[in-house]
Amino acid sequence: MKRYFATRMLAGFLALMAGLLFNPEVSLAATAAPRPNILFLVADDLSWHSLGYAGDPAVKTPNLDRLANESVLFTRAAVTTSICMVSRASYLTGQWLSRMGGARVTPATWPDTWPAQLRKAGYFGGHIGKVHVSGQNASGYDFWAGRSGYAWLPDGKGGKMHSIQKDTEEALRFLDTRPKDQPFFLQIAYTVPHAQDGDPAQYLPMPQEESLYTNVVVPVSPTATEEAWLKLPGLFRSQNNESRNRWKKRFDTPENFQTYTKNYYRLISGMDRSIGVILDQLRQQSVADNTIIVFTGDNGYFLGEHGLADKWYAYEESLRVPLLIHDPRLPAARRGQRCDDWALNVDLAPTFCAWAGLTPPAAMQGRDLRPLLEGRTPSDWRRDFLYEFKWNSEAIPASEGVCSKDWKYIRWLASGVEELFDLRRDPGETNNLSKDPGHAADLARLRARLAVLRNEVGGVPVEQLSNMPYGISKRAARSGRKAGE
Repeated sequence: MKRYFATRMLAGFLALMAGLLFNPEVSLAATAAPRPNILFLVADDLSWHSLGYAGDPAVKTPNLDRLANESVLFTRAAVTTSICMVSRASYLTGQWLSRMGGARVTPATWPDTWPAQLRKAGYFGGHIGKVHVSGQNASGYDFWAGRSGYAWLPDGKGGKMHSIQKDTEEALRFLDTRPKDQPFFLQIAYTVPHAQDGDPAQYLPMPQEESLYTNVVVPVSPTATEEAWLKLPGLFRSQNNESRNRWKKRFDTPENFQTYTKNYYRLISGMDRSIGVILDQLRQQSVADNTIIVFTGDNGYFLGEHGLADKWYAYEESLRVPLLIHDPRLPAARRGQRCDDWALNVDLAPTFCAWAGLTPPAAMQGRDLRPLLEGRTPSDWRRDFLYEFKWNSEAIPASEGVCSKDWKYIRWLASGVEELFDLRRDPGETNNLSKDPGHAADLARLRARLAVLRNEVGGVPVEQLSNMPYGISKRAARSGRKAGE
């Protein structure tokens, strides 16, 4: 008997060492315990506060609310560039736009993305839903159900299927067919509640949600006023300004605001229902206790605040996103806790690698979020960050800025116009202090800080970035068409 156990122990040790030699990226700690599965849920154009658990008094998100009670909630989650394609590229690479040189990955840079790293380390990986990054395709995954299109899709039989239904069915197929002896990661990139663009019928909810909110009056933001819009820089007064033109289609009257926002909420509720089905399947397969769930959005969204629609800018409504992380391995005391430190979209890639027991590639610029999940804030954790949107046009003017909890500095690239907000006293960003002599020192300090952050991020200089490929095409930038996708 002793000889039997000794033989088993020796065999196990040799198998472990062989695994490490074959896959040196996998740490000893990762092989000593089951590595967690990762479910990454990304909403499209979701306002950070349009969720029940985030305090919205109207929207119904019961499944996400329950998940939030078991998760760590990041109250200051943000994207470094507020547009779908760039933010999704940053989620993949852990890099700022100027470092990537555009919303893209290439055969040379794909190996440094978190999906490539995890697959190399033995994970079975899948992607479902929206694909908006040049170079991201089926070759990078074991399971691929990537697509374009928004709420309603062709069903292959001459009819239509809602994207929520399609994404749910593909997720269940992934969970049913995945190898049961491998850890897995799955990204579900929902295309809801995406901004209505073009034919409104394409953005209608599923029948299950059609009757929701019928007798509800959705509250309007106190900054959704003409006065707030007139306080914006003059560049927003251009007749080609896309944010204002889209506002006119959605929010220009109280009736339009209610109609549009209720359908927006219905799509959120449909996504929430889908998430509930997928979480039930995790429990049925007995893998919920070892599956980390991350829910976030690709960028923020204006619901009429400042007289604007969509995203693109460094204002709070545009750059902030929801972020909850459910790690069932954390102590019960961490459930439902809130973290007020900055967590950025570039932070998720290195965190995914760390969960898999990997050292994040040097190319990743974000930081591992695990200390914050555990309730520890490193002494050198960021107190501010660089925001950048570099494709300049009359439709969507380019800007960059410094974002902190207390202050916001924005510089509009073409005109040099500056904005300065004291967020402690003006959380709605309606009082520009850049020309106030009493805040000259604050303005100088943040100008200098912008130069420091820009140098730290590095990459393509701002003057060159607008000419880089794989971003907004010059033709789209000139016309504003498709610029918000």
